[in-house]
Amino acid sequence: MKKFVLALSAAAAVAAFPSFALAAPGADPQATAAVNAMFDAMEMRKNMAAMYAQMRQAMPAMMRQQLVGVIQADPKLDAQQKQEAVAKVEQSLPRISQSIGNLLDDPTLIDAMIDEMVPLYANHYTVAEIRQLTAFYQSPVGRKMMAISPTLAAEGMAIGQRVMMPRVGKLMQDMAQEVQKP
Repeated sequence: MKKFVLALSAAAAVAAFPSFALAAPGADPQATAAVNAMFDAMEMRKNMAAMYAQMRQAMPAMMRQQLVGVIQADPKLDAQQKQEAVAKVEQSLPRISQSIGNLLDDPTLIDAMIDEMVPLYANHYTVAEIRQLTAFYQSPVGRKMMAISPTLAAEGMAIGQRVMMPRVGKLMQDMAQEVQKP
């Protein structure tokens, strides 16, 4: 059961993380410089740090909800077994949450993400387009967009959780049943 709970915890964590496409290496140096300037105008580091902080706060509740839901929906467990399994989740959750928090707090994480994202943008936009985007992010409406981005991200995360979690929960239930088949 312990391995099962850990596997489900990992699945829930991965489901909550944003997905980024793999960037092609070797972007034009001019484009790379332009993307870095755009990211500065976008306050990319600050916004990523805020996003990771929000993820860190939301993760324990999301994992608890999903894991308890899977346990409660398991027809092979009686009430006592369900209670024991939920107790194990509650006991393990702080340690798992701390591990995920440590990952999200790693100061090299944002650098690594930006290093991967620069060529992604550089390969999909021309230098002129990147400069236009930078000008937008430096404009009053662009500044406003960046100022309200944390609010939009938090509300978007809540919407994502509300829409995705029932679907992920069903998938996890199906996986749990599949894993427990003889």
